[in-house]
Amino acid sequence: MTTSSSSGSIQKTFLKYQHVFVFLAPLAFVLGVYFFAPTSGTGTGYWLEYWWLFLAFITGATIVNTVGISGSALFVPFLIFVFPVVAGETLTPETLVKIGLISESFGLSSSALAFIQYGLVDRRLALSLVLGGIPFVVAGALLSFVIPAPVFHALLGIALIAASFLLFKADLGHEEPGAAGDEEAGVSADGGTGAGLPNDADKLGPAGVEKDENGTVTRVDKDGNDYTYSHGGYLERFANYSIGGVFQGLAGFGIGELGIISMLRTDVPVRVAIGTNHIVVATTAILASVVHVFGGGLVPGAHSINLASTPWNMVVWTVPATATGGQIAPYVSAALDTTLIKKGVGALFAVIAVALFLMAAGAF
Repeated sequence: MTTSSSSGSIQKTFLKYQHVFVFLAPLAFVLGVYFFAPTSGTGTGYWLEYWWLFLAFITGATIVNTVGISGSALFVPFLIFVFPVVAGETLTPETLVKIGLISESFGLSSSALAFIQYGLVDRRLALSLVLGGIPFVVAGALLSFVIPAPVFHALLGIALIAASFLLFKADLGHEEPGAAGDEEAGVSADGGTGAGLPNDADKLGPAGVEKDENGTVTRVDKDGNDYTYSHGGYLERFANYSIGGVFQGLAGFGIGELGIISMLRTDVPVRVAIGTNHIVVATTAILASVVHVFGGGLVPGAHSINLASTPWNMVVWTVPATATGGQIAPYVSAALDTTLIKKGVGALFAVIAVALFLMAAGAF
């Protein structure tokens, strides 16, 4: 009992001050890079050359984390199409992967913690989705060493066009949270207990959670908004997350883009779906990164990532930017009208799909 109470106290303290840990991590990263990383240049000019990437990546990180998709889904097209125009140079595919993976890992971790702290993550749903997606992510990452890149891009573009269409057509009327106060909902915003709705001692974040005998989940977030939904729809979610998992392994993104659709279509409220999806995307992105870095040795003739050639004067700006954008995202998600979020996600999918088709056609 004492151990459980101590663990809960540590978790509560960590989540309460998670923004401090989140901002200390990129600071430590930047200092480590500055003092210890092997670089191709030195001096103020070298380190400030790509300062403008901070503005671009904080905007991109806020967008992708607000809608719960992978950062690389926006960062990679930006680095392919916009970066050469501004910087006057083209990045190699290996460099794109390194910048995307390093930046995304910080942004996703930051935003995931922020959504947990806000009370918008369903840990049981996230765990089932992660466990179900792992074998597909690993398979996709290994396939990436042998399947031509244009095929990946074309297939993912088709998948995102379909997802965009489904999102615009889906009936998402269930997505609005209730406006019940703490007394009416039976739970306080910090996870306290009221009449009729017990506190879930093992929950992630401050939300009060209850699941009744009919399988209906009631969740109250940090602001006292209540959400009612069911964990049903496993088959549809499994189909989307398995396909998305393959693409996550292949191209670094896909599971978030396709997975969010299945949660919305199975009546998971949009803000809970976005928050929960962050855990899935963050976990599978880290797994895909590990396989991409170390899995090349399992496939004859495969490439590997050489950290010595990393453009450190870029990532010292993109890492703090993505971490900051990840912290902003939950507040943007909570403040925006969910219809606007839905349309924004659909439009973003369509734009990414066009970029992927251009990539597949060799237009860059």
